[in-house]
Amino acid sequence: MTAEKDPVGVCLIDDDQVYTFGFKKLINLRGLNSRVINFCDGSQAITWLTNPHNSDNLPDVIFLDINMPNMDGWDFLREFAEIKSQLGKKITIYMLSSSINLNDIYRAKKIADVADYIFKPINEYQLRAIINVLREQDAGSNISKYKA
Repeated sequence: MTAEKDPVGVCLIDDDQVYTFGFKKLINLRGLNSRVINFCDGSQAITWLTNPHNSDNLPDVIFLDINMPNMDGWDFLREFAEIKSQLGKKITIYMLSSSINLNDIYRAKKIADVADYIFKPINEYQLRAIINVLREQDAGSNISKYKA
């Protein structure tokens, strides 16, 4: 008998509803055992992340689009840098964009909070690899808790 692994909390911040539908469908169809929340812009995500009622359900990873109404990905990253120390959880951020503009790519790679820049659409193998790494990190952190 194998123990069921905890689902990985995934947050997608993207205003493209068709892409969001496909992203969620990919996770469900491939059995990636993840909880997915999504927001249409960075402002909604910041509001949700800073709400104390959501502190037990914070995501492990955020996939962030660049171009969105109200608060784009760059503005989200500036706000996130200010609030991340208050969240009580390390959240990994990947830029997920269709932009092939080199300025966007270099800019994202210079930001310490961004783990990597991924071109849309993300494929199953990329998504599975990211989720598996997060699971291993979580398992490692649980082991260190028991050693203390």
